[in-house]
Amino acid sequence: MRWALVALLAGLATGLAWQPYALWPLLLVGVPALTLLSRGSRPRRAFGRGYLFGLAMLAITISWVHVLGWWVAALLIVFEALFFGVLAVGLSLVTRLRWWPVPAAACWVAVELAYSSLPFGGFGWTRLAYAAVDTPLNGWFPIVGVAGVSFGVALVGQVVAWVVLLVRERRPRVFPRVLPAALVLVALGAAGVGLRSFQVEPLAGRDGTVTVGVVQGNVPGRGIEALGRARTVTNNHLSESVDVMARARLGQTAEPDFLLWPENSTDIDPVLDAQTGTTVASAAAVAGVPILVGAVTEGPGPDERQTTALWWDPVRGPVATYHKRNLVPFGEWIPFRAQLLPVVPILREVGSQSIPGTTPGVLDVTVDGRPLKVGDVICFELAYDRTVHETMTNGAQVLVVQSNNATYGGTGQIEQQFAITRARAMESRREIAVATTNSVSGFIDRDGRVEDRTSEFTSAGFVKEMPRRSALTPAVVAGAWPAWALSLLALVAVVVAGRRRPVRQNDPRPEAASTSSADPTPTKEPIR
Repeated sequence: MRWALVALLAGLATGLAWQPYALWPLLLVGVPALTLLSRGSRPRRAFGRGYLFGLAMLAITISWVHVLGWWVAALLIVFEALFFGVLAVGLSLVTRLRWWPVPAAACWVAVELAYSSLPFGGFGWTRLAYAAVDTPLNGWFPIVGVAGVSFGVALVGQVVAWVVLLVRERRPRVFPRVLPAALVLVALGAAGVGLRSFQVEPLAGRDGTVTVGVVQGNVPGRGIEALGRARTVTNNHLSESVDVMARARLGQTAEPDFLLWPENSTDIDPVLDAQTGTTVASAAAVAGVPILVGAVTEGPGPDERQTTALWWDPVRGPVATYHKRNLVPFGEWIPFRAQLLPVVPILREVGSQSIPGTTPGVLDVTVDGRPLKVGDVICFELAYDRTVHETMTNGAQVLVVQSNNATYGGTGQIEQQFAITRARAMESRREIAVATTNSVSGFIDRDGRVEDRTSEFTSAGFVKEMPRRSALTPAVVAGAWPAWALSLLALVAVVVAGRRRPVRQNDPRPEAASTSSADPTPTKEPIR
């Protein structure tokens, strides 16, 4: 029971590192604690401790899913915690090796890659990097990306665990052993701070600016009810667009080149529904500039729909589209729908089956007579490296995010998504304009600093100038390779370590693993 309590407390501490709490120094407690709990344990016992750690951590970080039903949150947390059980097993094995902090950190990246991919596309909301946006390591984002920063955070945690083991044993010459570890930590942090102001991408590639008007129209309800009253939501965005343009024409703000509406600014297909189409066309006509509209469109098949970005020209109507690629399972689509609907009737509330898009989120459009490539990331897609990176590697010059967080208003999801957006800005060294239905819209500069931010449950709008950029950071160019390379390192380390006998849990020496493997007497696990 003592170890179970420690595992739960470690998970709680780690969970508090994420938004909205943002107590990131607790990463230096929770991450090494999981290693110390796992090291020297048999795999089955390590799995149990890691599972409890995951339950507690996820109860803090993703319990906001309860707005869809407490049973949904419980099932998600119970399932996702399995990955942390697997992580603890990996840590219990690789800590038998010499220089185990490096493969132990790689194990974190491997597990993050797994739960960001599986099942049904994964749920990669709690990667260590997303809790590190305000840490000294954030300067590493454009160099090594989200996966690399997760590795850096995990490596710091492993070094802390190694130091704790040395100090706990009070071995002679502790200081000479601890000094290199301290230097590693200082070097990682100092390099991160230094990289914040270092130009890591080519200087060429900036080609003028474009001015965007961000529109947050607000919705009439909160929670699940915010999904309804679609015509009211669209009318709200028309009204706020009029306000934005009025301020611009009075000289209070710059004149926007286009307006950015959020995801689900209309849940009725404006191409097929005449009334909705008239509302959107009226907004574009009043503005006199194109609008990037977030819409739910019908098709491509019967009882199917798509979450779509429509570039609506004030004269020609919709001229370019992007269909959201990463959909929320059981929120936008239902796996095994035919089998589950008869058994779980409440799933009918999801509505028609959403179909993912197949092309990168880049819209080739014209603004004020000039061609422009707009990179669009829609809400949940922010958590997917490939989707975000492909907007830029396919030529996007400006980066925008359309989101509908109305369902999760007043929960930690809002701040977590904004932190993920900040991580993407730092990783790509691109400014990002964010439009949401009612929480939280904003503008983030290329260093991850928030320049504009709206309040929840309000209508709001603002205008910002965005540089056109074409240069790519090393992180964007590398794409998924760092995550896969580190995962391969973790896998090899686990296989090699599996052939060695366990070390005593309280032995911090890197050479202990090789010593114990040559000892003909098996090392017994301490009595608990």
